[in-house]
Amino acid sequence: MDEPFRNPVLSEEVAGHPGLRLLTFHSRALGRRGDVSLYLPPRVARELPLVLLLHGVYGSHWNWWALGGLAAIAGEMMANGEAAPMAIAMPSDGLWGDGSGYLRHKAFDAEAWLVEDVPACVQALLPQVRVDRLYLGGLSMGGYGALRIGAKYAERIGAISAHSAVTSLEDLQSFVGDALEKDLAAGKRDADLLYWMRKNRAHLPRIRFDCGTEDALLGSNRALHTALTKARIPHAYEEYPGGHDWIYWQTQVRRTLRFMSDTLRG
Repeated sequence: MDEPFRNPVLSEEVAGHPGLRLLTFHSRALGRRGDVSLYLPPRVARELPLVLLLHGVYGSHWNWWALGGLAAIAGEMMANGEAAPMAIAMPSDGLWGDGSGYLRHKAFDAEAWLVEDVPACVQALLPQVRVDRLYLGGLSMGGYGALRIGAKYAERIGAISAHSAVTSLEDLQSFVGDALEKDLAAGKRDADLLYWMRKNRAHLPRIRFDCGTEDALLGSNRALHTALTKARIPHAYEEYPGGHDWIYWQTQVRRTLRFMSDTLRG
């Protein structure tokens, strides 16, 4: 089988952002080039687990560090021991319309790009990064991607953390101008995160998600919490003051990094 990537180009550290590097490579799943922002803690020689941090609609790979200050937050938390050393990959979503949902599309597979191509390329370029087990986090559409893909590939995932998550295809369509369902390669059931959580309930990783009390998606997040509780699927759900914005996500991403660290530390 051909490699899932070719012609990777990895930058040196981005000036002013310690630990941050930029990656572009041709992805077999996308059928074209894709972009990834990468954070690696400086001067850490040991093996690093890989966290995939997913952006929301209308965005791309650079959102988490340029708008969310991820590199500075992660660097601070890892330096003071609040977070365990980890590599953080922030990939684009495939750049379909206003947002791909990290789903399988007829023209490309954003799901395989995320769980196959990105980890394979990162490990090939940075052998100290472990990809046998992945850790997924994200905001809004990225929260949906983390929850759905994390449940679908449950046995490969160490932990899932979502902020202000889109929780259904219907929620996602309200943000996306194009007719999303018509472009799906695997149908509505594949897009149903509750379907995958119920199907793989015996193998699910640790799950947490949160939502702001002024967020339009609060009702959907509460409904997901109720459905998971009714299905007796272990998870943590929290609400905090805030809306669907970067002020909220900059604060809450610290919870994701702590949650991943707690999981890694056992």
